[in-house]
Amino acid sequence: MSRIRKAVIPAAGLGTRLYPATRAVKKELFPIVGPDGVAKPVIQRIIEEALSTGVEEVCLIVRPGDEEVFRRYFSQPLSEELNGRLSRLPQAIEQTEHLMEIAERLHFVVQPTQEGFGHAVYCARSFVRDEPFLLLLGDHLYRSATPRTCAQQIVDAFEYTENSVLATQRVPENAIYAIGVMAGEQDNQIERLYRLYNIAEKPAADYAWEHLRTRGLPDGWYLGIYGQYALMPSIFDHLEYLIDHDLRERGEIQLTSALQLMLKDETLWAYEVDGRSFDIGRPAQYAHTVAAFAGLI
Repeated sequence: MSRIRKAVIPAAGLGTRLYPATRAVKKELFPIVGPDGVAKPVIQRIIEEALSTGVEEVCLIVRPGDEEVFRRYFSQPLSEELNGRLSRLPQAIEQTEHLMEIAERLHFVVQPTQEGFGHAVYCARSFVRDEPFLLLLGDHLYRSATPRTCAQQIVDAFEYTENSVLATQRVPENAIYAIGVMAGEQDNQIERLYRLYNIAEKPAADYAWEHLRTRGLPDGWYLGIYGQYALMPSIFDHLEYLIDHDLRERGEIQLTSALQLMLKDETLWAYEVDGRSFDIGRPAQYAHTVAAFAGLI
């Protein structure tokens, strides 16, 4: 089985929930200060999460006209004045070199129209080709509770199962209306690993109680989709089916719908990540993320 060499990160959202700040800067470029005191944009921290797994190439899925925005950040030469000022700061020189290294690994694919998360992922088919790949959301950050990053935990589970693996975390019933939910049987060898038998996007509580309970979890708790995926390239065949037949959920082509089709043909797993996810897509969530990464909460 091929190891995961490629990562895909959709970054084509409009950022409407963070308006009017997104008039000035894309939400993926909002700054996050880490414990080391370095201010980095969201997209850089997500790319670094992907690279922590040994990924060699990263594809950003962007809106028309946005490729240059990202290229400018990662690879545009510094002005003579700024370069002169930064030359007196060793850390700044190191960070600039790091950005250039990232730029060498970046690829871009344009999503011409906003047709959903699944459609955005499908746009990367020509980049992924016939290889397994890592998929990370463009507006979620992760903090691992172990020396291994959250993405590395998923890649490790993929290598163990040799099948697609979805990251999961336990969520209460009152939160499932807004996320994808999975149900599975716990693996006999790996405590945090579940073999899936059902997936649903934003299920109603009564449906979840009937079809999405996982044995071993307390009543009222479910396996929620965490926002990281290690996927076999066959996912693109299922996305293509949805697109060709115009099968949409809430007006959009959904990745979860493709995963439901995929589950009928092959084995899917979920791994309960030892860490936390942070959604920066809303003002309060972004503020919480800033405070958490800075060690303030």
